[in-house]
Amino acid sequence: MNIKNYINGNLHDPIQNNWLDNYCPATGKVYGQIPNSSEEDVENAYIAAKSAFPSWSQTTLEERSRILIRISELIEKNLDKLVEAESEDNGKPISLAKTIDIPRASSNFRFFGNAITQFASESHESVGLNAINYTLRQPIGVVGCISPWNLPLYLFTWKIAPAMAAGNCVIAKPSEVTPMTAYLLGEICNEAGLPKGVLNIVHGLGNTTGQSIIEHPDIKAISFTGGTATGAHIAKVAAPMFKKLSLELGGKNPNIIFDDCDYNDMLDTTVRSSFANQGQICLCGSRIFVEASIYDKFKTDFVEKVKRLKVGHPSEKSTDIGAIVSKPHLEKVLNYISIAKEEKSKILCGGNQVILNGFENGYYLEPTVIEVPTDECRVNQEEIFGPVVTIMPFNTEDEVLQMANKVKYGLSATLWTSNLQRTMRMTNQLQAGVVWVNTWLMRDLRTPFGGIKDSGVGREGGFEALRFFTEPKNVCIKY
Repeated sequence: MNIKNYINGNLHDPIQNNWLDNYCPATGKVYGQIPNSSEEDVENAYIAAKSAFPSWSQTTLEERSRILIRISELIEKNLDKLVEAESEDNGKPISLAKTIDIPRASSNFRFFGNAITQFASESHESVGLNAINYTLRQPIGVVGCISPWNLPLYLFTWKIAPAMAAGNCVIAKPSEVTPMTAYLLGEICNEAGLPKGVLNIVHGLGNTTGQSIIEHPDIKAISFTGGTATGAHIAKVAAPMFKKLSLELGGKNPNIIFDDCDYNDMLDTTVRSSFANQGQICLCGSRIFVEASIYDKFKTDFVEKVKRLKVGHPSEKSTDIGAIVSKPHLEKVLNYISIAKEEKSKILCGGNQVILNGFENGYYLEPTVIEVPTDECRVNQEEIFGPVVTIMPFNTEDEVLQMANKVKYGLSATLWTSNLQRTMRMTNQLQAGVVWVNTWLMRDLRTPFGGIKDSGVGREGGFEALRFFTEPKNVCIKY
């Protein structure tokens, strides 16, 4: 199947006729091709977006809201089609795509379709000066959105929905590894009545298509989710051009477990927070710190549960762990397991590639638990982004807090305790943009999302996203 660019409401081959193979992770086979779009393709998308902006930016909030909610409804209507495409493209279990990824994509459009009607600006009366100030929130113009491969439609819509809701026109690049559902979204947008040029989807590699987007002089804002090194490159290119930047980058998230937690709830949730989506979620708790008094019990129980997880083809209902997204990524994760062995860490379970009968060329890996002797090791400091977690004990609150904050990342953290005083101390001192206490990945779309340190710049979600995609203008009137 040949995927095409979606520009000005129509499908287009890449101008230079450059194509990339699209692989199915579950089988390791090529099942289609996608454009490797050039600067000319991006320029065509820009022309379409620029032409659509004057009209779209003046559309009433009610009209924008209606269209976005209609897109949400059509995503729900096409649930099964999108689920199958997401699973085939990404390698995740079809059950996960059906319960999480595609429903969340629909929710993103519905949320921002409603949020834009409630997005208010401020006014300030200057008492005694006979003046009033009020703030306008105006769309930026043409913006660029670049999304990753781990949650393809989920994170693609997380960016484009608030951008369009705020009145901008968008040039969006999904990951070249997982382009299918973004491609299918174009058809849905047409059916929903989205005006031509408001959303333009160009496919291709980061160093070609992505580079053309970030260096385009008239694309005034970039929203990017992906690796920290790529985020640094985007900032280096975009900052001298004074573009607005939202960068949601890597994570190496601590999962801190005290002995006064609800043990059974913690254990079940920790298995999920370790290996959901094959561990390919930036929010997974990949560093597990357990209070020494329950460490041995936790290690035994946790490993037993992990060993029961089934690695299988994504289409099988009984599958817990699907395929890794690509062969290069599988090789990266396997390399880190080798590094762990070199660092004298102990592989408690997993660590091996899985060869499935009938799908011998697929990218499968056992869920892996590594006991590390020190927090200083590479597997505890560097982002692996796969079905691999490390565990180690701690003795004191100060000790674990120091280890949790030692990495260069600061995206999320999870804390398990029933002690309110400890909760208040730890949540105040943990260096992370999101902290979950006695839960994991419980998301309210109204809340700000993002990280600190090398985990990024800016916040997504709720009114934070609408603020990013608008420019404030203060008006002062003396009367």
